[in-house]
Formats: sequence, C-alpha cells, structure tokens
Amino acid sequence: MRNNQKSGMFYAFFAYFLWGLFPLYWKPIEQVPAIEILAHRIFWSFIFMIVLLFFLRKMADLKSSIMDGIYHPRTPLLLLLASVLVSANWFIYIWAVNHGHVIETSMGYYINPLVSILLGIIFLREKLNRWQLIAFLLAACGVGIQTFSYGHIPWIAIGLALTFGFYGLVKKKVDIDAFLGLTYETFFVMPVALIYLTIIQVKGAASFATVSPMTTALLIGTGIVTAVPLICFAQGARRISLTMIGFFQYLTPTMTLILGIALFKEPFTHVQLLSFSFVWLALIVFSISGIIPKKKFHLEEIA
Repeated sequence: MRNNQKSGMFYAFFAYFLWGLFPLYWKPIEQVPAIEILAHRIFWSFIFMIVLLFFLRKMADLKSSIMDGIYHPRTPLLLLLASVLVSANWFIYIWAVNHGHVIETSMGYYINPLVSILLGIIFLREKLNRWQLIAFLLAACGVGIQTFSYGHIPWIAIGLALTFGFYGLVKKKVDIDAFLGLTYETFFVMPVALIYLTIIQVKGAASFATVSPMTTALLIGTGIVTAVPLICFAQGARRISLTMIGFFQYLTPTMTLILGIALFKEPFTHVQLLSFSFVWLALIVFSISGIIPKKKFHLEEIA
C-alpha cells in the first residue's frame, strides 16, 4: 500500500512538472490559432494512444473493454464526461490566452487545488488533519488575495478550476487502465477535431504543412506532450487521495510563474508576491503535516 502511494505521488509530481514546462513548447507555435492547436492536440493524442497501445500489446485489452462497455455503460459514460471536461478546460485556456487573460489563467491554476480538496471532502469523504486544514486555509488566503486584486469575479479562473477539478474527480471514479482511459477520452472528441482540421485544410487556412516543417512537427508533437502528463495524472489519481493531488497542483503555476519572470521577463507585482508567499507557506505546512499526530476533520466539523 505504501509503495502504491509512493508511485502515485511520483506520477502526480511528474504530470504537473510536465504541465509546468508547457509554455516552453507553446511559445514556438504561438502564431498558430489556438483553436487549431486544440484540434491538433486532440487528434494527435488519439493517434499517439493507438500507436502506444499497439506497441504495449494492449489492443486486445481495448477490444475487450469495448465489449465490456456495451454491457456495462457506466465506465464509457464517465470517460465521455471526462473527455468533455478536459476539452472544455483546454478551450477556456486557449480562448483566455488569445484574448489577453493570461494572468487570470494563472490564478485558475492556483484555485485548482482548492477545488480538488473540496471535491475530495464533499464527494469522496476524504479527511484533513489539523495541520492540513491550516495549510488549506493559508492557500485559500493566497488565492483570495489574487481574486480580490482583480475587483471582479474571475470567471475564466473559476471555469479552469472547476473543469479540471471535476475531471480529476471523474478520473478517481473510473476503474480502468490509464492507457485505455485516455484512448477513450481522446476518441470521444476526435471526430469533431478531425472534421474541423479537414475543413480548414481544404480551405487553405490551416497552419499544418503550410507554415514551416518545424511548425508541422510541433503540431504533431502536441499529441505526445498532451498524452504523457495525462497518463501520469490518471495513474497518480488512482493511487493517492484527491486532497494530496490538490496540493501537487501548485507545482504547475509555480513553474509557470518562474518561467514568466526569469525567461519571458514578465512583470511580477507585489500582490502576486504576497499571494505566492501564502501558497509556499501552505506547501511547507502540508509537507510537515505527515509527521504530526493526526486529528481528522470532516466538512461538517469545519463548518
């Protein structure tokens, strides 16, 4: 059980670490319309998963799971819901970036862990000890500072947090091999992506195979960079609590913030610094909570 949790922590850490590096990948193809990038991510992720299943000799498992899904539709329906949620998350993010709301998307990544923790408490009856509760409140303060600094409800950030938070909850409920699960998720939305890509290619409005060989290669590569962290996330979600996943999620916005300051030379305000400090303090408290005697709290006790 302990080894299972350790592997789950590794998978979760690696998933969020890769997501934290995403700006380095998207920067060279920023001239490509965001909706086209999204369509390529979906299509090439599906192709990548089929190739991966073939080499892992899991095609027989895929056929078997299809037959099981016909007689037991709960899993396919949950995977369809997961597919819709993660696609909506990608769409909101891409739309926000295209319309100049990058800062608000970063706030969404900070809210994400809070949503995951609350969903774990409400739907899965997960528990917090005293120090984890303190860490949660500190992180909430950090997010609250960013929220109130805008002066309005951050709908983009909330949308990003809710879609990915519920995506993690659904993945927790699905008992299926991570590779098969992601294959189904990409399959459900792949036809829409393929139709869109075909239309813009016929119209001559596509960037694929028209801008540069590097752009074409990077668009194809979106399948790999999209699928690998999602596979790791699915593996991690099955092995550790949603509460622990919630705190791992802070890794991605932290890495993104560091890249923005150190590499892309974006401004870092005093408000962001204060918020960032609360988040890191929460992570420190959460890290030491594992060696402190635990008193469990339920949601109704907190209220």
